[in-house]
Amino acid sequence: MTGRTDHVVVVGAGLAGLSTALHLLGAGRRVTVVERDDVPGGRAGRLDLGGYRFDTGPTVLTMPDLVDEAFAAVGESLRDRLDLMPLEPAYRARFADGEVLDVHADADAMEAEVRRFAGPAEAAGYRALRAWLTDLYRTEKDTFIGANFDSPLNLLTPHLARLAALGGFARLGPSVARFLKDERLQRVFSFQSLYAGLPPRKALAAYAVIAYMDTIAGVYYPRGGMRALPDALAAAARDAGADLRYRTKVAWLERIGGRVTAVRTAQGERIPCDAVVLTPDLPVAYRLLGHRPRRPVPMTWSPSAVVLHAGVDRTWPELAHHTLLFGRAWDRTFDELTRLGTLMSDPSLLVTSPPGRGMFVLAPAPNLSVGPIDWPRVGPAYRDELVRVLEDRGLTGFGDSVEVESLVTPRDWAGMGLAAGTPFSAAHTFAQTGPFRPRNLVLDNVVLAGCGTTPGVGVPPVLISGKLAAQRITGGVGARWRRPAAVSRAQHPG
Repeated sequence: MTGRTDHVVVVGAGLAGLSTALHLLGAGRRVTVVERDDVPGGRAGRLDLGGYRFDTGPTVLTMPDLVDEAFAAVGESLRDRLDLMPLEPAYRARFADGEVLDVHADADAMEAEVRRFAGPAEAAGYRALRAWLTDLYRTEKDTFIGANFDSPLNLLTPHLARLAALGGFARLGPSVARFLKDERLQRVFSFQSLYAGLPPRKALAAYAVIAYMDTIAGVYYPRGGMRALPDALAAAARDAGADLRYRTKVAWLERIGGRVTAVRTAQGERIPCDAVVLTPDLPVAYRLLGHRPRRPVPMTWSPSAVVLHAGVDRTWPELAHHTLLFGRAWDRTFDELTRLGTLMSDPSLLVTSPPGRGMFVLAPAPNLSVGPIDWPRVGPAYRDELVRVLEDRGLTGFGDSVEVESLVTPRDWAGMGLAAGTPFSAAHTFAQTGPFRPRNLVLDNVVLAGCGTTPGVGVPPVLISGKLAAQRITGGVGARWRRPAAVSRAQHPG
């Protein structure tokens, strides 16, 4: 970015915006964050209902070192701001045949679990798979996941050859199957491609790094729920001197040529600035910019989800914090979600049961572009169908145990400003990956951050996107952090 960058306005106090703010503050910039809601978090949202507390977005945290890196930008540390609890097991998978597999981050524990579940040959396959996933992550970490791209030519490095040699440009499903022959185990290490918007048989094997983050690096839960993460990031930004303005919606951007000179709010305020970071979903960001960058092919959006938040008066000991309830169908399920645009005929569900018994049930669903379902009519019936499936798969009495509930459908996601009614944004097709993903530098002094741009979807990539956005503004060179004299913990207790 050229020109002055002294004062930056960040639009949105979600995880991407807060990460951006912290990295900018650490590089000596003055930062104003404007957020339409009255709390930070964005898609890492929250719902308080009838005495129950729900996380409405991500329900666990992976790669906490990325959070620590954001805190470190302003001289803070994760351990001073958050109390993280490692989850053991990271996941519990329950299959249609009644078998159960616990997923452990510890290599020895997981090898023993795979041996118990599927025998010694699969245990050896797991060890080889683990080594491959680790090599993939190390190869991609800085040059693919953590890099800004200006051209596909940026890929032409020795790391590209290394990634190709590892099979990163093959397909994920068949790549996992090279190591594991048990179809149930293949699911555990490939279902994550749905987060990237694609079936395992079509996703690039490079996206196996999501399985690395989940099954090797470990899964954590902040004490107090995931809402504690944006709260902590926002508090650190505020204590470092950021001006956080909640209940402030951006109406338009004031421009002179290719530069934005001020952010105009719906309340009529004019906020002069030297640079802007936009974190809303792509269509909202492009509307504020007044133009949509040209693409050779239309954007492909990830599948969506139906989420049932349920406050229940009992627990089920067979549930872990995160439990995957797999149906018998697999390839057909992905066809229904991504091609046919229909509800899953044999659902696979994610059930999150954190302390406090505010349960989160996620059912993947077609986005509104692929499946224009009449959700106001279908939603209540589908809720009943999900309850029936849960009870059939062992959660006896679930329906009668519900005291309070809230159902979120793709139509609700669309109402929040999310393209095609999906919280997972642009799919990670080849044409929307790496240098082909929507570029984050969109005007002379406007940068995008969030899951629609580089590097992509998920809490770790979104945190990285904030760092990359800040690097666009600072040139990647940060000043040594020094707390502003006017700001202290005494004035702003964390």
